[in-house]
Amino acid sequence: MEGKKEKQPSLIQSLIPIIILITLLSLNVIYFGDHTLDGANQFALILSAAVAGLIAVFLGIKWVAVRDSIVSSIGSAMPSILILLMIGALAGTWMLSGVVPTLIYYGLKIFHPSIFLFATVIIAGVVSLATGSSWSTVATIGIALVGIGKTLGMSEGMVAGAVISGAYFGDKMSPLSDTTNLAPAMAGTDLFTHIRYMMITTTPAMVITLVIFLIIGFTYDFKSDLRDIELVLQSIESRFTVTPWLMLVPGFLIFVIIKKVPPLPALLFGSLSGAVFALIFQPHLIWETGRMIDPESKTFFKVSYLSIMQSIYGDLTITTDHKMVNELLATSGMKGMLNTIWLILSAMIFGGTMESAGMLKKITRSVIKWANSTGSLVATTIGTSIFFNITASDQYISIVVPGRMFASIYRERGLKPEVLSRTLEDGGTITSVLIPWNTCGATQSRVLGVPTIEYVPFAFFNFLSPFFSILFAAINFRIRRYGKDEVRDENNTGKSSGNSSE
Repeated sequence: MEGKKEKQPSLIQSLIPIIILITLLSLNVIYFGDHTLDGANQFALILSAAVAGLIAVFLGIKWVAVRDSIVSSIGSAMPSILILLMIGALAGTWMLSGVVPTLIYYGLKIFHPSIFLFATVIIAGVVSLATGSSWSTVATIGIALVGIGKTLGMSEGMVAGAVISGAYFGDKMSPLSDTTNLAPAMAGTDLFTHIRYMMITTTPAMVITLVIFLIIGFTYDFKSDLRDIELVLQSIESRFTVTPWLMLVPGFLIFVIIKKVPPLPALLFGSLSGAVFALIFQPHLIWETGRMIDPESKTFFKVSYLSIMQSIYGDLTITTDHKMVNELLATSGMKGMLNTIWLILSAMIFGGTMESAGMLKKITRSVIKWANSTGSLVATTIGTSIFFNITASDQYISIVVPGRMFASIYRERGLKPEVLSRTLEDGGTITSVLIPWNTCGATQSRVLGVPTIEYVPFAFFNFLSPFFSILFAAINFRIRRYGKDEVRDENNTGKSSGNSSE
């Protein structure tokens, strides 16, 4: 007997799981506040996925197909999950070795509060540009910068917003970035044409971001004074051996990333380097934390093993006589990443279920017909990328799927592929970190220890970029089109003859 014939979902059917998800997430924020990631949001995603699954079965799609789509979706997120675990390990060994406290210590000595936010954007941007990774930037220098800002009496959300702005600027513009390579591949143009064209929208977005943070810096009412900072410096000195040699650890990590070592082994190298430097420079802390785990330990080898392993996988707290410093010196290793991994898995279940029935495509196709002008087409593309960041919870999907959907439409309207590739980056890469349950938003929030909702208002670069992309398309500013003597590549390889017209 043949199975039930598959039917295409209607727009209303496709929107039902989305509406339920938005309703549940809203209730979670109202009732759970800052604790929504402890499980409420995860179950909201799973429950919404169950509704989508019921609709899929009603449409005649076999459960095996739905399940396979879920598994495929989760599989696409596995690299992010593994990287997240390695970041947890790195945070632990870098704390035990004194790397993060040393970065905070020297940062407090160098930065004047009024220019700190401005400098934070630049530093995060340079590191991310050099490494091609916003994740590595946030997990290393970003953690230290948030610690410095907190010590200066600044809002953690404000500092995290500056870190995110800089890190995603570098991620967007670096030729080493995976998304910077993925977007032109989907649109059909080459890497450096894509990067040069992105400068048109990226430059004003970054300039305005820097100006805003300068204004905030010179007008902000700082809660701490020099005496508070001096107490923090003394607290760090009392527990750690602070030395410039510890700066070699992040230096090593940045070097191997620049050499194009993949993120997972690079982060493992960084965490192991932290463990080695902990043995060299912080033996007193290793002895203390190891004996806390097993007071009966007599040999330094056993104590070292216990201490380093604890910093990698579990809670590590180094206490001082300063309460705020104690908060800065606490990590949870790999274990601290499990709630975020749970969230990512739940989001992938929802995205995979929606994808199995074609509900995501149905919604986006329904929107395309409203894009009549260049401005509305770019706005629709960005809106679609944001939609996939919200529903599929993955920035790669927010680039790949809209890229495939809109490539032919851009060609038909005479727009060169770099217009699409830039739009994909402005809509997909940049906004992914603004969604709490997206792999990027969940990860960066957990790594920095700042809820997404707190840093979003200060991630100026991340919502200025899509704004300028839409604005410049609406006013037809430097929009590249095919000339009469140019050949449009119907195979989407991005090759054409003749000169570009703007």
